[in-house]
Amino acid sequence: MKKMREFGYFAGFIGMSLAGVSVFVLIPFADVVRRSFMTVMSGEYAGLDNYETVIHNQAFRLAVGNTLHFVGVAIPLLVVISLAAALALSGIRDISVIKSLYLFPMALPTATVVIVWRMFFYKQDFDSLVVSYLWKNTGYTIVLWLSGIAAIPNELIEAARVDGTNRFQCLVFVKLPCLRGSVYTIVILSFLNSMKIYREAYLVGGSYPGKDIYLLQHTFNNWYVNLEFDKMAAASVLVAGVLFVFIILFQYYSQR
Repeated sequence: MKKMREFGYFAGFIGMSLAGVSVFVLIPFADVVRRSFMTVMSGEYAGLDNYETVIHNQAFRLAVGNTLHFVGVAIPLLVVISLAAALALSGIRDISVIKSLYLFPMALPTATVVIVWRMFFYKQDFDSLVVSYLWKNTGYTIVLWLSGIAAIPNELIEAARVDGTNRFQCLVFVKLPCLRGSVYTIVILSFLNSMKIYREAYLVGGSYPGKDIYLLQHTFNNWYVNLEFDKMAAASVLVAGVLFVFIILFQYYSQR
């Protein structure tokens, strides 16, 4: 009887969560997958024609290349810079006020950030977009690193120092392995936040900015305006598949 009651509580909690995820995520995505194999006007079955059209689309290829370039440059810089800053600040005892200042850039409206960066950068290009991303997300990432560093047992660090390790060896062989969970969380959140940089790029260059900052979201926005929902659906499935594979592989290697 007790086990049945516990199972009922478990099913109730899981059922509510599963219902919400199904209604707002799984069912809409299943409809997107269905639409990716249909024509937008007649609703007839189109097979893989939509996927072939998307793959050979020059604007989509340009957007994918620029997005991958931005992610490949911005995320490693953000992770390394924020980790170095967190390690330097981890020795400060009372940094509650400083943590509030770290989160200040994320509280600013995007339009305000764009106006500020227009004052500093005459030419809005790829580099200015990377700097804007770093400025807005470094403080938040530092807070995440500090939380992970604070959770490392002092006994491990003291034992490593007794064994004669220097600071670099302590970082590589003691702190970083303990920060494995933080690394996974920070990289995934940084990746998701990198997708939001479209707002800055759109406010700077509009729907058709320079070729170096024409991102994936620009393509989706232009297809939406032109009512090309079949292309949007096929491209969404492709992007979702790539992101799913990346997250699974990153989780696998981060846990090894």
